[in-house]
Amino acid sequence: MNETSSQYPKAVLFDLLTALLDSWTLWNESAGSPDKGRTWRAAYLELTYARGAYVDYESLVRQAASSVGLPRSAPDALRRNWGDLKPWSGAKEALERLQPHCKLAVVTNCSIALGRQAASILPIRWDLVVTAEEAAFYKPNARPYLLALENLGVDATDAAFVAGSSYDMLGTAPIGLRTYWHNRVGLAPVAGSAAPDIESPTLEALPAWASRFGESS
Repeated sequence: MNETSSQYPKAVLFDLLTALLDSWTLWNESAGSPDKGRTWRAAYLELTYARGAYVDYESLVRQAASSVGLPRSAPDALRRNWGDLKPWSGAKEALERLQPHCKLAVVTNCSIALGRQAASILPIRWDLVVTAEEAAFYKPNARPYLLALENLGVDATDAAFVAGSSYDMLGTAPIGLRTYWHNRVGLAPVAGSAAPDIESPTLEALPAWASRFGESS
């Protein structure tokens, strides 16, 4: 499809820590093993997405670690090595292909400080970074998504979202945000989540999917 016939959304919003960055490896290393890290990460996702109103992000990370029997040294290591987060393969390329055509923003369940630090790992000029702390609510509450759309000046029907887990679809579907699920680690859908427009283990199909956004809107 050539550029003149493409129909991109006005903005593409991204989950950060699961859709764009490989936080799983950092959780695994901080926990001491992949099995412990995956269990901790799953507990963290469940706890954070069920939380609603914002409370200190790092306290939730510690609470999730404690709930699966990990010592305080695990969340301490995660915080200490936060800057070692790495982008998934294909993330930089997908963002670079999208940037000439639409606004790019992050909507992340994170504190302001850690969200900004993690977003800066990707070599991209973000139009906006919205954290749960700024929105005063954790996803999938609608407020983080709506705050991003309001600040970008874009309606939900003119935007797309790239999720890292199906928890996000609990929030994006009700407000009309069409969603690409980058299911890199093969997560099972959570109960009650809507089906995404597309689910893929990579970001390879994202630019083409976005370029056809207007065809079925």
